[in-house]
Amino acid sequence: MRLKNLAIAVCFATVWAIGAMAATPATMRLDFFHTGNVTQELFSVDRVVIEPLPWPGNPHKPIDTANRGVYYFEVKDLTSQRVLYSRGFSSIFGEWVTTDEAKKANRTFHESLRFPAPEAPVQIVVKKRDVQNLFREVWSTNIDPHDKYIDTSKPPSPGRVLEIERNGDPALKVDLLFLGDGYTATELDKCEKDVRRLAEGVFSVSPFKERRKDFDVRGICSPSPDSGVSHPSAGIHRSTLFGSQFDVFGTERYALSFHNRAIRTVASFAPYDVMGIVMNSQEYGNGGIFGLYASVSIDYPSAISVFIHEFGHHFADLGDEYYFNANVAYAPASTRVEPWEPNITALLDPQNLKWKALVAPETPIPTPWPKDCYEQSIRDSQSRIQQMRSEGRPAAEIDEFRRHARETQAHCLSGGPYANKVGAFQGAKYEDIYYRPQQRCIMISGAEFCAVCQRAIEEIINLYTRP
Repeated sequence: MRLKNLAIAVCFATVWAIGAMAATPATMRLDFFHTGNVTQELFSVDRVVIEPLPWPGNPHKPIDTANRGVYYFEVKDLTSQRVLYSRGFSSIFGEWVTTDEAKKANRTFHESLRFPAPEAPVQIVVKKRDVQNLFREVWSTNIDPHDKYIDTSKPPSPGRVLEIERNGDPALKVDLLFLGDGYTATELDKCEKDVRRLAEGVFSVSPFKERRKDFDVRGICSPSPDSGVSHPSAGIHRSTLFGSQFDVFGTERYALSFHNRAIRTVASFAPYDVMGIVMNSQEYGNGGIFGLYASVSIDYPSAISVFIHEFGHHFADLGDEYYFNANVAYAPASTRVEPWEPNITALLDPQNLKWKALVAPETPIPTPWPKDCYEQSIRDSQSRIQQMRSEGRPAAEIDEFRRHARETQAHCLSGGPYANKVGAFQGAKYEDIYYRPQQRCIMISGAEFCAVCQRAIEEIINLYTRP
C-alpha cells in the first residue's frame, strides 16, 4: 500500500509539474524612452518584445508590497483594472533629475519594464513618488498581447551562458546574472574568472551567505570591440557592448552602463531578477540602481566590497549612509520627509522608529557616536588627496593613501558605547538631517551589513523565493 501511495504521489507531482511548466508565461518587455528635466517627464514607447525565455519570476508573489524605489509600475487587466503584476524600481533618469544639470537641460534615457506576458490586453501604469514620497501616476500605455507589432524574433546568441550556481527552479530562486563589459574576444577567459570571483564575494557576506541556496547564479561574457571602459575626464573613450563609463553626472568614481537595449538583449538569454555589470577596469568606479543593475570596476583592489555596497542599492534599495562632504552630484533635499529606504530615517517621530523592533530599550534615540572624530578624519583625508592630485602624484599612491584614510575612519566608526548597537545615528543619505541604524555598516564603511540592512535584504530575497 505504501508503494502504491508513493507511486500515486509521484504521478500527481509529475502531472502538476508539467501543468505548471505549461502555464509559465512568456517574458514580455516594454522598452521606452524617458525624457525630461527637473520640471517635466515624458515617456514614449520604443517597442514591445517577447524575450527568448519564459518568465523567471515567483508566480506566488506577483504584487510588490515592499514600498521601495523612486518609481513603481503596475500591469492591470484592461477590462477589470485588476492589478496582475507590480514592482518598485529606480532608474538613471530618476537619479539624473536630482542633479543641477536637470535644472537647465533635457536628457533622454532608454529604459525597460519586464513582466509576465499577459493573455489579454493590459494597461501599464508607471507611478513616481511625490514630495511626500507617495506614488502618483505619471504615465500609462496599453498593450495588446496579440498586436502584430510585438517583436517575437530571437536575437543572435550572445555566447555561452555560464551556470555558476544552480540551486533550483528559477521561479523560486533569486536569479542573479553577471554581464561582462569591456572584454575583447581574447579576454573572455578573464571575464569568466572575474565573474566567478565576484559571485563568490557576494556570498561571503551575510545575509547572502546564509541564503546562498536561495540563489541561482549565471554569467554571460560577450566580446566588446575595445578592452576597458570609457573615462571621459581622462580623455579615454572605449567602444564597448554596454557603453560603460566613469564620470557619470560629473562624478569621477560613478560608473554606469548606458546601452540599455544591448544590456537587455544579452541578458534575455538567461533567467534573471537582478544584474551585475562587471567592468574590465582597475580604476575606482561603481554604481547601483534599484531594480536596474549594480556595476563595478573589477580589478580595483577592493572591488568585491565596493560591489557588495552597490548591490545593496540595486537589490534592496538600501540608502547610502555616508553624509559628510559626500562626493555626489545630487542636489540636497528641499523638504524633510521620511525616506522610503529601509535603512534611513528623518527621525520625525523618535518614539516610532521604523526599525524600532531591533532597538534595545536602554539605547537612547538619537544615539550618540564619535561623530567629530569621523568628520575630522574625512576633512584631513580630502585635503590631502586634493594636494596629492595638484602635485601630480600617481593614482596608485593616491589609492594607497585613500585606503589608510578609510582605516582611520573605520576606527572612529568602531568607537563609543553604542558601537555595536542598533539605534539612530546622525548622518546619512548625504546629509546631517538623516539618521542610520548603526554606527558602522557596509553602506557607510565596513565589511558587513548592519542588522537593519540584513533584514531589508532578506525581505527582498523572500519576495523572490517564498510561496
